[in-house]
Amino acid sequence: MVNRRIKLTQGSGEHGPGRRIKKVAVLGSGVMGSRIACHFANIGVQVLLLDMVPRELLPAEQARGLTLDSSTVRNRLVNQSLETAIRTNPSPVFSKHTASLIQTGNFDDDMAAIALADWVIEVVVERLDIKKQLLDRVEQYRTEGTLITSNTSGIPIHLMAAGRSADFQAHFCGTHFFNPPRYLHLLEIIPTPETKTEVVDFLMHYGDKFLGKTTVLCKDTPAFIGNRIGVYSMLALTHLVEQLELTVEDVDKFTGPAMGHPKSATFRTADVVGLDTLVNVAKGLSENAPDDEAKEIFNLPSYIRQMVERQWLGEKAKQGFYKKIKDDKGNSEILALDLGTLEYRKQEKVTAATLEATKPIDDIRKRMKVYEQGTDKAGALFRAMHYPLFEYVSRRVPEITDEFFRIDDAMRAGFGWELGPFEIWDALGVRETVEKIRAEERRIPGHSGEVADWVRQMLDSGHESFYQVKDGVRHYYDAQSKSYKPIPGAESFIILNDLRGQRTVWKNEGLTVIDLGEGILNAEFHTKMNTIGSDVIQGLHQAIDIAEKDFRGLVIGNDGANFSAGANIGLIFMMAVEQDYDGLNNAIKTFQDTSMRLRYSAIPVVAAPFNLALGGGCEFSMHADFIQLHAETYMGLVEFGVGVIPGGGGTKEFALRASDEFKEGQIVQQVLRERFLTIGQAKVSTSAAEAFELGYLQAGKYAVSMNRNRLLADAKAKAVELAEAGYTQPAPRADITVLGKQGLGIVYVGANSMRAGNYISEHDQKISEKLGWVMCGGNLSTPTQVSEQYLLDLEREAFLSLCGERKTLERIQHMLTKGKPLRN
Repeated sequence: MVNRRIKLTQGSGEHGPGRRIKKVAVLGSGVMGSRIACHFANIGVQVLLLDMVPRELLPAEQARGLTLDSSTVRNRLVNQSLETAIRTNPSPVFSKHTASLIQTGNFDDDMAAIALADWVIEVVVERLDIKKQLLDRVEQYRTEGTLITSNTSGIPIHLMAAGRSADFQAHFCGTHFFNPPRYLHLLEIIPTPETKTEVVDFLMHYGDKFLGKTTVLCKDTPAFIGNRIGVYSMLALTHLVEQLELTVEDVDKFTGPAMGHPKSATFRTADVVGLDTLVNVAKGLSENAPDDEAKEIFNLPSYIRQMVERQWLGEKAKQGFYKKIKDDKGNSEILALDLGTLEYRKQEKVTAATLEATKPIDDIRKRMKVYEQGTDKAGALFRAMHYPLFEYVSRRVPEITDEFFRIDDAMRAGFGWELGPFEIWDALGVRETVEKIRAEERRIPGHSGEVADWVRQMLDSGHESFYQVKDGVRHYYDAQSKSYKPIPGAESFIILNDLRGQRTVWKNEGLTVIDLGEGILNAEFHTKMNTIGSDVIQGLHQAIDIAEKDFRGLVIGNDGANFSAGANIGLIFMMAVEQDYDGLNNAIKTFQDTSMRLRYSAIPVVAAPFNLALGGGCEFSMHADFIQLHAETYMGLVEFGVGVIPGGGGTKEFALRASDEFKEGQIVQQVLRERFLTIGQAKVSTSAAEAFELGYLQAGKYAVSMNRNRLLADAKAKAVELAEAGYTQPAPRADITVLGKQGLGIVYVGANSMRAGNYISEHDQKISEKLGWVMCGGNLSTPTQVSEQYLLDLEREAFLSLCGERKTLERIQHMLTKGKPLRN
């Protein structure tokens, strides 16, 4: 952060169709503004963050002799907002270094500096008069051709553009980032009739590729798309609760992950968002959408009105639909609200036959069909909420969007649904569901039993689904042309689910090999959390065999929730308990051999990790020729937490990388210590940027995809690039410098000191010494060059010896039963 007047420097020239965004000015540093600024800084853009000048001094400022003219005081609001944002957990920044790209200032002293910005984003309070006043000032300083957008969740965009200059109107647009901007992927783009087409196209592309967003083109209608449909869906549920005699716990259990929604489901989400926010959006929709056939649904049920009156607004008020308390023993307990009495009580366990029936079904589309057919409360709720929803979304076309797929995009990216409404409708069968909608009991306002005419016309013309896959590209039904058209930008995405039927080359229970085209295969894990067992390892070898024979490259990636949570520790535990050390030795060697084959195959291998890439998932990625990873990748070697060291080549690899970092005149022990602590403390990155800082990535051997949807396509493009550059099979390394006793002395002294201070347990000390033994190459008298196989043998020996320890078995058992490692 910079607490000084910002100096004007030479601009970057005229903007055009090929415009570049080098600097962004964010006006308003509140919760949204500061976090939008952080997200632009995440992608390397310089940011100018401005806010108001305080009107009064704080007592601490007075005590220091400061005045309202002091720069520290004048920038106090913006600096405090940015500092608060950066301290937030989860963090809005990819790395602690990100904030250095953000300059701070204020509206009075630094507004002229927006002349140098390529994009000015207004993010002040949701009041039209205040936004218009600030935009008046923007127009005084803004350079012609500069993008100018307003971040709003519902204020009509055309009202802000009214009366502006022609150039301002041509480059002005609404941009609705969802909070928090780093983690919620929806970005709504709302143009006015005067907005240039090329400006809209640029924002749609830039938001997608560089900001990592699902960019959704919206009409300037109340609440746009995401909140219009999302709030309707949530409020419909609040009206159904009493009719179906459901509890808060029932609704959150039934509308959570089993239904393809986030864990926070419905009422927990309302607590997080805040009931006041929900009320404001509902009020806005009630007032501004007078022709909505379901407008009565935006009138809140009595129990929510009473909660708002009592200021039970959710987490911000420390109570809402749930309330966290301390019991008599001082333990935290979360109570649930009884919607009938409005009194808090202990949570009740929720069970339902429908939920049990959906548990073994991984395919979300098949799960929806089973859910719909349920005969208990869960099934009844599914039908009561979805049939009116299908009717409602069909009637919003073309009111809020001309292309229905944008509604699906908005609900997946903004509300975390696995499938959007039209995708769920497809999964249930469009024609069959239309008849069920007509027959369903009318429970909520606006539910007439009749879908929009364009859906009936689609069925009458013989088209049975909203989506089709042709030649591996997803198409949508276009009501105007009465034909299927490719979804714009679909060529930039690879959806394995759309390819699996037509292009599967080989498969077993744990892995499917799919032809991506252009000579590139994809190896897709599909075990629980994509853990790595014998099926996955067999599949990887098979994929490489096929690729070496008939193709020219391999990508390892999938469309699941995680890249891989690591090795299947349950199998390790079973062999260790049975003292089957020969079997365990063979299993670990096979794992190591697989890592080495990924690196030394005859074709380029590109790993495409995202979300969790832990343990073996991290090791396999580290051994690929290239890592194309999503910005949100939580990568780490976490084996220390269950009492062992990385045994699939990870320990060897860190010793190799430490060796490559040794430089003449450098204190090599410091390099070894840093790499040792990454494993020894089971450090997991919170972003791709941190994965590089921790040593899991190497310069020149990785690239980051901001948009998760583009990840596989980017990985495939890299595999093609490596193949066309004349990829040659590398040779195993035999030049790895290890420090021997010189390094062991440091490791053992450190471990003994930590143990003496009771910072680690006796077992932790033992693991640390085993880890150091491998990374130092054993008890060698002097620094020596060794081979990869030498280190792999040490790694495997250390891993096996730790598996025989009682404390290790206790930790693994605890993790298997409790879901997280036990440190003792």
